[in-house]
Amino acid sequence: MSDDVQNWIKQTVTEHPVVLFMKGTAQFPQCGFSGRAIHILKESGVKDLVTINVLDDAEVRQGIKDYSNWPTVPQLYVKGEFIGGSDIMTEMFESGELQTLLKG
Repeated sequence: MSDDVQNWIKQTVTEHPVVLFMKGTAQFPQCGFSGRAIHILKESGVKDLVTINVLDDAEVRQGIKDYSNWPTVPQLYVKGEFIGGSDIMTEMFESGELQTLLKG
């Protein structure tokens, strides 16, 4: 994987408070897990969300998996830190931990 892609990913997740790498867009998620992730973030009151559609670029799709050492998409980053995929987001949302993290 090219250093350019890794550098771009790092820059993206550190410059924006909340970044979701997903399949599709916030308006039109293209998998159930990405749809659930968007729903959770909306329910959590996230206003400043940046989404990256990994289906637009194969290098980014593989690059984000390499960057996080996590095999699946969606992937949520808050303040540059990898949080997890939709299952982890669901657990954190249900416990209230995600809302606390997003407000912090």
